[in-house]
Amino acid sequence: MGKEAPPSNNEKAFILDALKQGLRVDGRGPHDVRKTRIELGPQSGHAEVRLGKTRVTANVSCEIIRPRANAPTEGNVQFNTDFSPMASPAFEEGSLSEEEVLVSRLLEKALRQSRAIDTEGLCIVAGEKVWQLRVDLRVLDHEGNIVDCACIAAIAALLHFRRPDVTVTGETVTIHTVEERNPIPLSVHHIPICVTFAFFDDGERQVVDPNFLEEQIQVGEMTFVVNKHREICTLSKAGGVPLAATQVLGCANIAAAKAEDITELIKEALAKHAPPKADLV
Repeated sequence: MGKEAPPSNNEKAFILDALKQGLRVDGRGPHDVRKTRIELGPQSGHAEVRLGKTRVTANVSCEIIRPRANAPTEGNVQFNTDFSPMASPAFEEGSLSEEEVLVSRLLEKALRQSRAIDTEGLCIVAGEKVWQLRVDLRVLDHEGNIVDCACIAAIAALLHFRRPDVTVTGETVTIHTVEERNPIPLSVHHIPICVTFAFFDDGERQVVDPNFLEEQIQVGEMTFVVNKHREICTLSKAGGVPLAATQVLGCANIAAAKAEDITELIKEALAKHAPPKADLV
């Protein structure tokens, strides 16, 4: 795995001194998220998201497979992440980094295990044929907080995706082209959003949406997956400093507010791509 030069002692001191005054080196307040831009299309199921200078693309595709024996009426959703070497010197082609594994696992929890997508709606013939969705995520620019950016890209692409319509006649399954029938949007139960916090000074100070420099000197991080109904789908805290219960609850309230804002941005992006609209919950 490639290496990046760690921040100097002067850089660390500058960042920490700024945080003590409630400021951040990029001009944001402690609980401000960087400017988020969401672009969809041109084809169904493609999204590009920029969170500040961090940029991730997501592409959704589908194929018909045989369902799992223990879930004969459920389709499947797969997530595949690719960290481009152009995004950061820390990423190498063909090498699976620890960060890439963590991002993939968190997306699995956020979008698949939280039952955001109606997998039973992907069933064609019970026990025989179901749709499998594949979400390919590629990190193009890394300026911190890849997880949150990738989560927005993945759910936006899934909401924008349309699968082919099918007709089942006896044992025959006919897949219709776009010219024959309008493709079908996915059934989405809720929109889970990742909101990540970084902690400093033994956990006494926290910021939302850490940039790359902040990630390098943080003493811990925590990611909430929450929807606009303020439901916490999952919580990830891999090591780092211990936190008081009151601090976790405070972060949860902040995360819920940020999730509402980001959900509205996703809806605005989808609204630009008119009929047929996804059924947003």
